[in-house]
Amino acid sequence: MTELRQAQQPENLPLSRAINAGLRASLAGSDRVLLMGEDIGKLGGVFRVTEGLQAEFGEQRVLDTPLAESGLVGTAIGLAMAGFRPVVEIQFDGFVFPAFDQITTQLAKLTNRHEGALPMPVVIRIPYGGHIGAVEHHQESPEAYFTHTPGLRVVSPSTPNDGYWMIQDAIASADPVIFLEPKAKYWMKGEVDTTARALPLHASRVVRRGTDVTLVGHGAMVTTMLQAAALAEAEGTSIEVIDLRSLSPIDYGPILESVRRTGRMVYAQEAQGFTSLGSEVAATVMEQAFYALEAPVLRVSGFDVPFPAAKLEGVYLPDADRILEAVDRSLAY
Repeated sequence: MTELRQAQQPENLPLSRAINAGLRASLAGSDRVLLMGEDIGKLGGVFRVTEGLQAEFGEQRVLDTPLAESGLVGTAIGLAMAGFRPVVEIQFDGFVFPAFDQITTQLAKLTNRHEGALPMPVVIRIPYGGHIGAVEHHQESPEAYFTHTPGLRVVSPSTPNDGYWMIQDAIASADPVIFLEPKAKYWMKGEVDTTARALPLHASRVVRRGTDVTLVGHGAMVTTMLQAAALAEAEGTSIEVIDLRSLSPIDYGPILESVRRTGRMVYAQEAQGFTSLGSEVAATVMEQAFYALEAPVLRVSGFDVPFPAAKLEGVYLPDADRILEAVDRSLAY
């Protein structure tokens, strides 16, 4: 009995290994699941997220592909038409754009084009965001391009437990899913409960309870928001932190409930602010909770410039201080 209880204890895994475990579970659960990408087989991917999976499941299930993102996604679309569930890895966020036409004009539209009769169970995994000191094309936050595209589901885990469960739910979906992995958190460890999922794929999550300001964000920014909340608590300000998790569709229930209690909201994101996900969330909260607000919804984001060289990313990316400055402005109304 003691051994059984120990076996059921949550594992402590980094995000990369948690996603690896989720991919393994999906591969083991169905022989229709395939992994495809550049260097994902023998190498295990640049970030080693697929490490060991080709050795376990073979080269017909975990495929190393040529350096051709458009061809990679196009092949995945054909496989989905034939009844497979391909999972495509785009090596870095900035490399997804050669496949953008395939994703937005074909993958996102095929089910609608066939009046719902043709499911498109394709997952596109994209490591995204900053904080790793990389060069141009290796640090981007392209989520708004995909959330703007009808027909795509877009999600982003911020914890290892979410990484484990959300990748499995994405693979099980009949619709195409853009699976954004915050690369800065690949090595962040956390408890992973492999016995029961905590939330559905498209549910937002209250990470920390608070009473004065609602702070909302996604991906790697969740850790920064929690840092800001801890600093604010030391100064007597209680911040509620909400992890969006699903970027399209968005689960507004917990956000609106929180804002109606706190009367204030700040959205934090790595991406530039103009026509961004934060813009959409801010507009929706202003529409649906206007009379509960004591201050305008404020946004903290990257600047409206191309992602800078590594030595300047600390200036570009929002930190706890920039978030707290927005919190102070909100409280000052």
